Amino acid sequence: MTEKTSSTKTFEYKAEMNQLLHLIVHSLYVHPEVFLRELISNASDALNKARCRELTEDILDKGKDLAIRISVDKDKQWVSVQDNGIGMTEQELIDNIGTVAKSGTLEFLSRLKEEGKPLDAALIGQFGVGFYSVFMVADEVVIETRSAQKDALACRWVSSGEGGFTIEPMDKPDRGTKISFKLKDNAKEFAEPSRIKEIITKYSNFADFPIFLGEERVNTVRALWRESQSEIKPSELQEFYKFISNDYDAPLGHLHVSIESVGASFKALIFIPKHAPFNLMQIHEQKSLHLYANKILIQDDCKDLLPEYLRFCKGVVDTPDLPLNVSREVTQSSPVMAKIRSTLTTKILTLLKSWANKDQEKYMTFYKNFGPLFKTGLNTDFINRDKIIELLRFESSRKKPGEFISLKQYVEGMKENQTEIYYLSGEDRTDLENNPNLEYFKKNNIEVLLLSDPVDVFIVPSIQEYDKKPIKSIEKADLDLLPQDKIETKEDNLSKSLLGLFKEVLGDKIEDAVASRRLVDSAVTLVTGKDGLDPQMEKMMRRMNKDLSVPAFKKILEVNMDHPVVKNLSRLYLENPSNPLLRKCVEQLYDSAVLIEGDLTTTSEFVRRMTEIMEEATK
Repeated sequence: MTEKTSSTKTFEYKAEMNQLLHLIVHSLYVHPEVFLRELISNASDALNKARCRELTEDILDKGKDLAIRISVDKDKQWVSVQDNGIGMTEQELIDNIGTVAKSGTLEFLSRLKEEGKPLDAALIGQFGVGFYSVFMVADEVVIETRSAQKDALACRWVSSGEGGFTIEPMDKPDRGTKISFKLKDNAKEFAEPSRIKEIITKYSNFADFPIFLGEERVNTVRALWRESQSEIKPSELQEFYKFISNDYDAPLGHLHVSIESVGASFKALIFIPKHAPFNLMQIHEQKSLHLYANKILIQDDCKDLLPEYLRFCKGVVDTPDLPLNVSREVTQSSPVMAKIRSTLTTKILTLLKSWANKDQEKYMTFYKNFGPLFKTGLNTDFINRDKIIELLRFESSRKKPGEFISLKQYVEGMKENQTEIYYLSGEDRTDLENNPNLEYFKKNNIEVLLLSDPVDVFIVPSIQEYDKKPIKSIEKADLDLLPQDKIETKEDNLSKSLLGLFKEVLGDKIEDAVASRRLVDSAVTLVTGKDGLDPQMEKMMRRMNKDLSVPAFKKILEVNMDHPVVKNLSRLYLENPSNPLLRKCVEQLYDSAVLIEGDLTTTSEFVRRMTEIMEEATK
């Protein structure tokens, strides 16, 4: 320390402090606007301390309204942030502002920089150096402060952020701290009142104390997550939801959470929107939950708070226990985050279960909007897998379009001799209902889940079984349709010979040709072998890998031996096994099955052959 005048003291920053300031100004913060958040946060802390001390001590200005006041001079590019909080003495200025806040800060920052790691992602805990962020935007900073102690003298602290700082006595009748600074030319945007208001609304809207910009109070929305649920009006919830989500409509429902536990206390207010975004599967681009620390925004889209399949939720999580990086811009991976994530996931799933059991209309509104995303949790959240399965809903062959059932309801409605749960996947409901493989099930009144949501193709097969009952695609060859002693087989010598003709003509196009037990009205159908992919999944894989070679799996051709066309072919075969018309009809029947599946590429050949067969038939 050196004496500048009899009343002004000059201090030099130690080398480590100069290095720290250089890192903060040039490398640390991703968004310079956070300087205002840090100053407001510090002011709020000072006001909280004053409020606590007023309860037990006789301090300066006791009983005055507590507030933060911000002033902007656009012409001079000056900004000031003032509070009437606890203030500081001269020694506190030296201890709190003039030195590195905590040991290890500089060493950690320097090592990260040397390793080429981005400092905005540094996981270094709460080192309390937020005040210094003001030097990102300021040429010079002035602190005018007076401690709440009645006999304390006011001081003025001045620094350019380089070399050192000065402290001198001043006249200041009231307690508190005022931080004033001239903005750098590249930061003059912060001299615009509208820009300051925008930053306050974004980061500090829920601060404990009123924040005034000039004469206008900026933070008008209450931190409802901190209040008792019974004291919050529905209209206030809607206003709060619209404020944090920018949604034009009221939410479908909400969840109020307050957890007090050692090392993982938090409060949350979570909303489920009524409408899904335009592209639901790009939900990662949408903002979900805001993360606050003591009402100060840390992240406006904290992706670690919820699993991907629940990121349609909007809301706020506030915790005092979360380790943060030095700039408060990136949360540290920690047991606290894991605990919050686990708790929120469980409570959201419990809320959805309650809707599903007690308010099916509300639940189906949710499911129809967010089901495609929600279902993906089945293959990513193995801890809650069973809970998600119970919340799945599907259309079925027994229900009208738009009506859904659960797997539990399906099992309750199974026929007495039915041992498997059946499903059919396809592009849409109309195609599914016209699929030949559904004929047997319609005739025997056996329910089939109809899956037209592309996500279902990846979800349902992974369940494998429910209530100890296998889940099978009806396009699979190995279905347990009826007990063997009730099957009236048609595979006599003639049918075996005709099936042999099918195998000979089609060759490598099929895995096998067999007599069908599932067809009623159609002549032929293609089914997948035991180890083959679901046809719809195979199509999707080809679309997703259109630039790559995705091999087509050979399928089994099932032939309805009772169909009139097949019986006519049997008659022709008996008359002349070498009849050319037989081969044409076999190829045409196969291509018709491929056409129904949507995979026929040789349409011109199909039409030419059909014309030839018609010519033969009309001789």
